[in-house]
Amino acid sequence: MSDDIYRGLTQLGGDAAAPATPDDAVLERVQNPHRATPYLVRLTAPEFTSICPVTGQPDFAHIVVDYAPDAWIVESKSFKRFLGSFRNHGAFHEACTTTIGVRFVDAIAPLWLRVGAYWYPRGGIPIDVFFQHGHPPDGVWAPDQGVPPYRGRG
Repeated sequence: MSDDIYRGLTQLGGDAAAPATPDDAVLERVQNPHRATPYLVRLTAPEFTSICPVTGQPDFAHIVVDYAPDAWIVESKSFKRFLGSFRNHGAFHEACTTTIGVRFVDAIAPLWLRVGAYWYPRGGIPIDVFFQHGHPPDGVWAPDQGVPPYRGRG
């Protein structure tokens, strides 16, 4: 594998200002090193944070992104910075979750993608939001996302 596939990355290996909003964030991509092999990539962010657009209160979620890559994979530091751009961004749970999914599809055109956003309760009501693009390819193992349903205090 040649280092040429890493040329053009702007966030890996250096300092860069944090993006102020998801619109400012860039999801960078790298050529899939095993394009002929069907496989699944899982990215997990158990401490995702955004802001309620009405109250300004923080919202927290456990985000799981599963995808079967085609020509591209997401560079993980850019993913981390993309998620961090939501920290002071006001949007409802559904908008945050869907934005993550749509931006992934736009950036890497995966064969299949699913986003599970397991939001922690506010006002006693947990909200889980799911986004899917395409269908899992044959031969790709897509395990359960492993986030248990909210059960309250016991």
